[in-house]
Amino acid sequence: MNGDVVHEQGLRIDPSRAVVLVDGERINVRADLVYLAVNKPRGVLSAMSDARGRPTVGDYVADRPERLFHVGRLDSDSEGLLLLTNDGELAHRLTHPSYSVMKTYLAEVSGPIPRDLGKRLRAGVELDDGRVEVDEFRVLDVTGGRALVEIVIHEGRKHVVRRLLAAAGHPVSRLVRTAVGPVRLGHLRAGTLRRLSHKELSELYRLAGL
Repeated sequence: MNGDVVHEQGLRIDPSRAVVLVDGERINVRADLVYLAVNKPRGVLSAMSDARGRPTVGDYVADRPERLFHVGRLDSDSEGLLLLTNDGELAHRLTHPSYSVMKTYLAEVSGPIPRDLGKRLRAGVELDDGRVEVDEFRVLDVTGGRALVEIVIHEGRKHVVRRLLAAAGHPVSRLVRTAVGPVRLGHLRAGTLRRLSHKELSELYRLAGL
């Protein structure tokens, strides 16, 4: 606890201040903090409410007593993994560029895919707001004039994956975020949510330097 090995059983702690690690993994000891993964469907806003009455991810947690907020964003036309929490410090760090948290996307794009596309994306593409480099790229499937590609990127700029692929000559027709750091979308159905596991949360703490 707080960097010291605890030998005393039944030790009382202040959960609002204590940093507790078990087998090297930090655990959440605050009952008031909530960490959720939601599979955002296409057409749903990355917002907790909308004055115009459009559907938002906030609708999925409207009955919860906590005041939650989303970590980062997905544009309305994109789908997939979005994190919800009321842990402001963790959320801030996960979205700050200095922590370089990797995000994984599946993108359906126009084909064919040239052999050197991955090399070009990893080398960097110049956009109107600066250069963007992809951390990983692979082609998963090619059918007719369409291709399914996977991109891993630590950038968090607005519409960055769509703009990057469009600049490379392969506009995106469908975009799904499948992972944020260690948290994976898996088989979570669209419009549903789940709590993060202890292992996922511990790894997020580590990535955020907490």
